[in-house]
Amino acid sequence: MKPLRIGCASAFWGDTNSAAEQLVTRGEIDVLVFDYLAEITMSILAAKRMRDPSAGFANDFVDHVMAPLLPEIHRRGIRVVANAGGVNPLACKAALEAVAEKAGIPLTVGVVLGDDLLARKREFTDAVHLDDPAQPLPATLVSMNAYLGAIPIAEALRAGADVVITGRCVDSAVVLGPLMAHFDWAPDDYDRLASGSLAGHILECGAQCTGGNFTDWESVSAGYADMGFPIAECAADGGFIVTKPEGTGGRVTAHTVGEQMLYEIGDPRAYLLPDVTCDFTAVTLSDLGDDRVSVSGVKGQAPTHQYKVSATYPAGLRCVAMFMIGGIDAARKGRASASAVVEKVRRQLLATGLADFTGVDIHCIGAEESYGPHARPAAVATREVVVKIAVQHPNPRALKLFSREIAQAATAMAPGFTGYFSGGRPEPSMVPRLFSTLVPKSSVPVEIVVGASRRPVTLPTAGGWQGAGPEPVQAPAVDTDTTVPLIRLALARSGDKGDHANIGVIARDPAYLPYLAAALTPRAVAGWFAHVLRDGANAAVQRWALPGTHSFNFLLPHALGGGGAASLRTDPQGKAFAQMLLEYPVPIATSVLK
Repeated sequence: MKPLRIGCASAFWGDTNSAAEQLVTRGEIDVLVFDYLAEITMSILAAKRMRDPSAGFANDFVDHVMAPLLPEIHRRGIRVVANAGGVNPLACKAALEAVAEKAGIPLTVGVVLGDDLLARKREFTDAVHLDDPAQPLPATLVSMNAYLGAIPIAEALRAGADVVITGRCVDSAVVLGPLMAHFDWAPDDYDRLASGSLAGHILECGAQCTGGNFTDWESVSAGYADMGFPIAECAADGGFIVTKPEGTGGRVTAHTVGEQMLYEIGDPRAYLLPDVTCDFTAVTLSDLGDDRVSVSGVKGQAPTHQYKVSATYPAGLRCVAMFMIGGIDAARKGRASASAVVEKVRRQLLATGLADFTGVDIHCIGAEESYGPHARPAAVATREVVVKIAVQHPNPRALKLFSREIAQAATAMAPGFTGYFSGGRPEPSMVPRLFSTLVPKSSVPVEIVVGASRRPVTLPTAGGWQGAGPEPVQAPAVDTDTTVPLIRLALARSGDKGDHANIGVIARDPAYLPYLAAALTPRAVAGWFAHVLRDGANAAVQRWALPGTHSFNFLLPHALGGGGAASLRTDPQGKAFAQMLLEYPVPIATSVLK
């Protein structure tokens, strides 16, 4: 069978709408997929559905992407898979069908149902937090969704759906599902399922594998205005090539693809998905030239018998104010003013019988405060900063006090205050906190709706994954005579895993690996990031090796101040962590440098 070409047009809800048109008209694709959902997105969509029963899905998908492109998608016979259903996939289906009917285009829309467990939350009262078994399921939830897999998507496509809409599923499933349907891969063909899942993992963040967010950004930046979105050219045996539409911006190389492979993963020997457990350690990336990279070597094993479930719950309210201050000692002036505002409000809270803030974060942006002890003296002495004050409290009255008092900084505190960025007094907003747990697959019935037909899907629930066990960390003895920053020797990318952060590091040359292994020990990385880790330099940072791509992956536990929308930090997802690590001093032998 000829390869199946799958293009990904969305990495998140809010990504550019131009990507779909690019892939449809210039990509010569067979399947178009979209990834819209993140944990915070689910809580936003749930709130929309509470206000309007017909809402709760990514309406951009229907109104701004599919509506204008439906004629061309239909003419070319492209099938579409999107997790745009959010918490209301049937409403998304109805909206898309209405658009197709108005345009006079025959369209069979399929939907995957079963991930939304919110109405069944009382059945899971024994669920405990993945990272803290002492933490029970919160009584009040905004959303509760299981991460479903690819088999229901494949079933909907086999049943004749032109478009398949899902709610929450693992991001890679939107790619694996079409591959299972097209090549008739069996649910226990684990090596092929792992390869299809890796294709999905590489594509799921859109242009991040075609040069976006790339360490060597200057080699790509000339193409930023027309970034090419990714295409996986997948063969029946599981092998695939990553590419992009010809003539578009960006780059596809072994390094751009490798950075994305390492993005937001934990143990690379055990990337746990509903359909398969993937082992990325022996993956090889072969640069074929002309923006084509061949990917092979991924291995698969049985999955577990459980689904991961992400719930969100209200964890109080927050208010964020930002202002600029300039002049000599700008950062010191800004922090003194911000601290004074917080202290003044605290006194008022005490006087009115309200409790103290449950969280405060002051950040002088521009003074390299994110770098902690690694900030440069020149940055600390900068003459202009943007001061961010974020406060959290369960009572909106407390945040209204803060909102009123922040204005005094303009005339009653340090000189150089130039105004607010919020356009007025900041308003309180809810803090949605993530609760991750596991539930048995057998307790989550899944259905598909294709056209007017609805039926259950039979899924494997037994699991069988046995665990990877600990990986010993090797720190080889090496002879060194100089020290260079890590960026000279490696590329890196970071992301979030809840409240944890990951950093993938790829050696620019295999000869550098022993020096990276000797320098970047878990203890050394914990020390470098001690200022952001909950447990400081004693944090249990983990490191795994991926010999096939000459790389390492690090997991930094509790590094994000709660993570995602629950964090008050300026970088709540650890996106800049890799950039910080790239300045780490690595001892090396001069004779090895290239």
